[in-house]
Amino acid sequence: MSKTKLNNEEQALLDDYDADEFVSELDNERREYLAQTAADAFKKDKRINIRISQRDLEALQRRALEEGLPYQSLVSSVLHKYVSGGLKDISASKPNHRKR
Repeated sequence: MSKTKLNNEEQALLDDYDADEFVSELDNERREYLAQTAADAFKKDKRINIRISQRDLEALQRRALEEGLPYQSLVSSVLHKYVSGGLKDISASKPNHRKR
């Protein structure tokens, strides 16, 4: 396996961490804010029911198995990435070549 090339700042951080000398600059208020933001981002407080084809469900289950997570978590992740702009619909930018 190839070793990742680190820049000087990254290497210094890694050296400090390995030497048990790494000190976080986060104060308690910022740490609590970040923890709450992360918790809110992953809170699953709503349920939906959808109907999809058996073929699509089986494909989702296979992909989730490859990723090592439950298929419902994969679906949730894909939906989150799409609505937050991290996942783009490539067909939306293509011209429509369908014959009618």
